[in-house]
Amino acid sequence: MSDRSPSQTAPLPPLAMTCGEPAGVGPEIAASAWARLGGRLPFFWIGDPAHLPAGTPVREIARPEDALRVAGSGLPVLPHAFPGPAVPGVPQPAHAAEVIAVIAQAVELTQSGAASGVVTCPINKKALKDGAGFAYPGHTEYLAALGGVDRVVMMLACDALKVVPVTIHIPISDVPGALTRDLLSDTIRITHAALRRDFGFDNPRLAVTGLNPHAGEGGAMGHEDAALIAPVLTALRAEGLALTGPHPADTMFHAGARSRYDAAIAMYHDQALIPIKTLDFAGGVNVTLGLPFVRTSPDHGTAFDIAGTGVADDTSLIEALKLADRMARARATAR
Repeated sequence: MSDRSPSQTAPLPPLAMTCGEPAGVGPEIAASAWARLGGRLPFFWIGDPAHLPAGTPVREIARPEDALRVAGSGLPVLPHAFPGPAVPGVPQPAHAAEVIAVIAQAVELTQSGAASGVVTCPINKKALKDGAGFAYPGHTEYLAALGGVDRVVMMLACDALKVVPVTIHIPISDVPGALTRDLLSDTIRITHAALRRDFGFDNPRLAVTGLNPHAGEGGAMGHEDAALIAPVLTALRAEGLALTGPHPADTMFHAGARSRYDAAIAMYHDQALIPIKTLDFAGGVNVTLGLPFVRTSPDHGTAFDIAGTGVADDTSLIEALKLADRMARARATAR
């Protein structure tokens, strides 16, 4: 069953967009996303207006709700002062604390009901660590801490595929040790719950890859598939979850296979991201599942090498806004 499309008529607060790293492409893709969407999908940008591209029609607001009134004539900006100008491609340590503060502000506004979700522009973890001692591996872990949850899940989504990696930014050699029954079970449960709450699937169908080539081929190519993955799937099926697998990963992502599931669970980063980036490199969206608020992000980084040149592609950010809006509406409909 395909995901339901919630009513587009119900009024919602605007989405909160964080500025991200001011020296990256975030400010320019935020401005171009507004230029393409206008007031059709209201959001407000939190950051220093001086960091936006010259000529951006800025409409400073005092409250998130004001964005609904001004979004048709300019980019609504909830001003957040930074200690100085942004130099494209050159992150400045003095900006790090304010980048972090903007993320916290967006979450606070969303949890209070003033915003319907958080859409984050890319950050640079090294810049935040160097400038403000950022203690988290990345955006996702910081958002989990702000949301008061212990475990969240990263989903990559586009029209053709939704896929979740169980292990993420670790070396391939570390994957077998990191892949535990608890981690796999929690990832599947969080994904299943999010597909119901945020995407409108009544009974989500999940397909799970194996870890090894040919899903281990009966132990000839590894034992994790039969010894670890299969028992977890059996236990969760007994609870009523619609699960298949473990499947050979090389046969799971063609069009016919994708028609048989609503989301795929993959064992490691590249097993998940290669298929979605092949199918829709520009339009993929990073979604954090398991948070008490909606969060999406473009599926790319700060792109320091092209920052300020005006060539950055805003497609992924626009898709992140659209998906956050749909997720927020699904949550509102379910309440």
